[in-house]
Amino acid sequence: MPKLPLHFESVASLSRKIHAREISPVQLTEAFLERIKTHDQKLGAFRLVCAERALNQARAAEAAISAGRYSGPLQGIPFAAKDLFDVEGLPTSAGCRLLENNVAATDATVVRRLLDAGMVLLGKTNTVQFAYGGAGINHHHGTPRNPWHQMPHLPGGSSSGSGVAVAAGLAPTALGSDTGGSVRIPAALCGITGLKTTVGQVSRAGVYPLSWSLDSVGPLARSVEDASLVYAAIAGADPNDDSTAAAQPAQALSNLDKDIRGFRIAFAESVFFDDVDTEVEAACRASREVFESLGAKVTSVRFQVAEKARMLNPRGLIIAAEAFTLNQNLLENHFAQLDPVVAHRMIKGKEILAHEYLNTTLKWKRIRAEALQTFRDVDALLCPATMVPALPIDQVDQDVQSYSDANMKYLRNTAIGNVLNLCALSVPCGFSSNGLPLGLMIYAKPFDEATVLRIGFAYQQATDWHLRTPDLG
Repeated sequence: MPKLPLHFESVASLSRKIHAREISPVQLTEAFLERIKTHDQKLGAFRLVCAERALNQARAAEAAISAGRYSGPLQGIPFAAKDLFDVEGLPTSAGCRLLENNVAATDATVVRRLLDAGMVLLGKTNTVQFAYGGAGINHHHGTPRNPWHQMPHLPGGSSSGSGVAVAAGLAPTALGSDTGGSVRIPAALCGITGLKTTVGQVSRAGVYPLSWSLDSVGPLARSVEDASLVYAAIAGADPNDDSTAAAQPAQALSNLDKDIRGFRIAFAESVFFDDVDTEVEAACRASREVFESLGAKVTSVRFQVAEKARMLNPRGLIIAAEAFTLNQNLLENHFAQLDPVVAHRMIKGKEILAHEYLNTTLKWKRIRAEALQTFRDVDALLCPATMVPALPIDQVDQDVQSYSDANMKYLRNTAIGNVLNLCALSVPCGFSSNGLPLGLMIYAKPFDEATVLRIGFAYQQATDWHLRTPDLG
């Protein structure tokens, strides 16, 4: 592979250059701001860019480094945040025109942790309205364009702008949220790496909620190493999010580069592979040879609990009920002003009865325990991240049925992991015949992020899919 341009270098590489004084945080920030100015009018990744704020933060990082005050490997590295994350003094619109004046008084916990690590916030990225959708479409703020095709193709949702920003070299890394696949889907469709963390491992305080039962926060990055660096900075308990009371500091970095010889990895033979695009399946299956060459023991297992998880998520029942509750005022009083592809799905949460909701959550507890039985025999499961590569936006956004069908194809394999509360990683594993990225998903048991990251890192050391970059002209 040829040497990568600066805007496509990894966080780890940029960090080394900053600390070797080969480039300054200000120079790096200026380079990314210029990249955004050049390409984002076409791509639509950013909701807003805070250039002056970013340059001030870069100057502060530069001054600290010059004074010998090092705060770690993220110091001076630019990042972007999905427009669900509160940033003091900036609006959190959650992809909705009605919330464009919703100015945050404080930073979300994870944003503050990255800023405290010395990172530089470039701006906030576009999202599906209320983060409710896997295709990535937004009729209020526009749908970001997948950078891998000249014709407008889906970016994946709901962290659509974050996925496009990283894939197109507009930001080295970005924050996303994942309730049914919203980190992993854009990572898969845009050819980058996305980490879905276990609920309770990373604070959601200051993040516009979709589902308190399922929301999680994770990074999108160019590599597993980069995702691990960001994850290490944001993980851990937060008194402002009681779900994290038992969270431990991330251990992902200590064993990241250790070999995976003897690891028990299995293809999850179940609903995950049903009706999957043949090129997607072939690319995922080809990873077997890579893992075996690394000394892992690769088998197949009947992960039948995946089908139970899918069946226990009819109409996205839990998300729909909780999303309606959280957005009831907007749905009941401003329905016609909302994005129709979101509003018509979310309003159905009003129809869900209490006994349906409670019975479902009780059954989830049982199948989550059943899933853990499988992880006694394997360290990780493999499956396609999505059923199909990115589709043309016009093909999907022509009517409600087309959108619904596409949404299911992107959410099916990822949402199962949310129902089972697994942690997961999507890594690039190939390209379709028309040049669109394909994603491999690695699942592990709850709170075992270190395992999926270690396996993903080993895979990327043996392959170069994550090093390939789109040509923006």
